[in-house]
Amino acid sequence: MNPDLADLAPILQRGGVVLLPTDTIYGLHAIATDSGAIDRIAAIKGRDDTKPFVVLGASIAQLESIGVVFDDASRVVLDELWPGPLTVVARLKNKIAASRENETIAVRVPALDWLRDLIQMTGPLASTSVNRSGESPLTSPKQLTNEMLARLDGSVDIGPLEGQPSTIFDLSSREPRLIREGDALFTQKVWKTLRKTL
Repeated sequence: MNPDLADLAPILQRGGVVLLPTDTIYGLHAIATDSGAIDRIAAIKGRDDTKPFVVLGASIAQLESIGVVFDDASRVVLDELWPGPLTVVARLKNKIAASRENETIAVRVPALDWLRDLIQMTGPLASTSVNRSGESPLTSPKQLTNEMLARLDGSVDIGPLEGQPSTIFDLSSREPRLIREGDALFTQKVWKTLRKTL
């Protein structure tokens, strides 16, 4: 099922917060560089003002266009592994709304074609699991409370999603560091690619 991008893109571009399925789990999404929209997501989640959000991009080039910095070796690795369930922490040239005053940002290029098409239309999107801060992520929009639903500007429901969260590697310094293991086999693939390239 491919959502109607013509309806979703304007909502996001106007500063809206939208519930979307990703290639891993459901998430709340807003334009990554829109400080008002980012503040709204933080309020919905009850999230600390200093905790950054993951940013989804349609491509490496699009992420670089908002100031994400990849060195040549990292770019080779990511060309091989993206799109996919790999989130990497990278340095920023300048802080953006989604980085919440941090000088690094966690970024990913998702595997869903329609989601990358949407992000190509809107620009990179901040993405965060659908739950109050400290609680378990929800696997279906039907689990949302009426209070949270009322605070969203749109939602896409494709049924329950039981996907695993993405693997997270920190590539912002010289030595790659595993922060979170997602799918075990994919994480092994990431390690092999890193060792071969970096």
